[in-house]
Amino acid sequence: QVQLVESGGGLVQAGDSLRLSCAASGRTISWYAMGWFRQAAGKEREFVAGISWGSSKRDYQDSVKGRFTVSRDNAKNTVYLQMDSLTPEDTAVYYCAADRNSFSTVVPTRAGEYDDWGQGTQVTVSS
Repeated sequence: QVQLVESGGGLVQAGDSLRLSCAASGRTISWYAMGWFRQAAGKEREFVAGISWGSSKRDYQDSVKGRFTVSRDNAKNTVYLQMDSLTPEDTAVYYCAADRNSFSTVVPTRAGEYDDWGQGTQVTVSS
């Protein structure tokens, strides 16, 4: 099992940027695809971005393409989500997740395909 802890959320204004971090412990995440999801109040959890184990593949939800960038630093056992040009519609709790299917080149986009989850970090964007 992997323990994941998100950080970097907060209250910002529309147009601002935030960088979320997801620090892993318990085992290395170097071989795992990692994903970012978000859940707004009253809505279902949705895929935001994901990155394959070797960073060769990255996938994004259409609404964040060109604004969000997912990356990873395997030496630090950490995954990041750089969020630029934030809008109020990005307001949600953001979660990172690990897919323990080692060396897979697929970036899962469904929550059920991930094995371990963090507790989430709140991102609030005011207009």
